[in-house]
Amino acid sequence: MTRQQLVEQIRSKQNYLIVGLDTDITKIPRHLLSTADPVFEFNKQIIDATKDHCVGYKINTAFYEALGIPGWEAMEKTAAYIPSTHFKIADAKRGDIGNTSSQYAKAFFETLQFDAITVAPYMGADSVLPFLEYKDKWTIVLGLTSNSGARDFELQKAGDELLYEKVLRTAAQWGTADQLMFVVGATQASEFTNIRAITPNHFYLVPGVGAQGGSLKDISEKAMNKEVGLLVNASRAVIYASGGEDFAVKAKQVALEYQQEMAGYL
Repeated sequence: MTRQQLVEQIRSKQNYLIVGLDTDITKIPRHLLSTADPVFEFNKQIIDATKDHCVGYKINTAFYEALGIPGWEAMEKTAAYIPSTHFKIADAKRGDIGNTSSQYAKAFFETLQFDAITVAPYMGADSVLPFLEYKDKWTIVLGLTSNSGARDFELQKAGDELLYEKVLRTAAQWGTADQLMFVVGATQASEFTNIRAITPNHFYLVPGVGAQGGSLKDISEKAMNKEVGLLVNASRAVIYASGGEDFAVKAKQVALEYQQEMAGYL
């Protein structure tokens, strides 16, 4: 999906919501456990219920990899089931030496055909560039995250700036704003004005809204640019809105609430 197509989807659907499919088999409704593939059945019903109120989905690969082959198969089926009109993110946080990153890129961009993948930039340019070689695919670099551990490295001084600022400035030179995004946690709202000044044209993938307490209003006011430039992820708040048989109905209601709030900011 190109930048123009992504922006068009945001404008036409009047939202910038990404639904996170962080599907934990221990948390899905019990009545699904008797189906042939409980994880995929859960995801399928969530997608059917929410697709009119979001612009994409983010699959956190750890929840699938933890289940071995059945989990990987559920991830493949889920990725294939997501409509082509929706942005499809592999939240895999990969990052390794060049030849290994090339294989990660092939796995998620060719075999699974995701539109985007999250990557860790700690090993530098040669660990990220293989992902950027793919046309019309997106590399989403970890910038400033929501977790408390962000203080250990990201918010530490690196010369005259904070480490996360150095990551943003440096990584922005590896590609263009048409192929490179940054992960910026919603709970770091106080930093958004500074982050937007450093990377004025880039899209941000913003986790941490909902269950983690991030403010959609603060993010939208401080970080939106002329092409919106935001993809806000909500996972648990949407997919676990109910633990009963009405889980998909409740997920739809929550996604609609996000969509309506986002439409107001657009």
